[in-house]
Amino acid sequence: MSYETTTVEQLRARLEAGEKPYMIDVREDEEVAYGMIEGAVHIPMGQIPDRLDEIPRDREVIFICRSGGRSGRVCEYLAQQGFGHTVNMVGGMLAWADA
Repeated sequence: MSYETTTVEQLRARLEAGEKPYMIDVREDEEVAYGMIEGAVHIPMGQIPDRLDEIPRDREVIFICRSGGRSGRVCEYLAQQGFGHTVNMVGGMLAWADA
């Protein structure tokens, strides 16, 4: 695994402490219509290869999806493209809703 992970609890604590981590939600349009984490940017997984210039390379970027699977694959892909600090939110929005 060439990326880091964060839990919903860790991310929530950071947000509550006033941190503004860079977050990208890779779910599809119909999924984000039900809600996103405030402050997250929406780039569907299939658009990531065409939108690499929108993803910061010089700071941590947390990726979010429904369950953590797609965001993990995006983290792996970006690591192969030379991105150094990608983080997968484990459990995704399902875990976020349950927390």
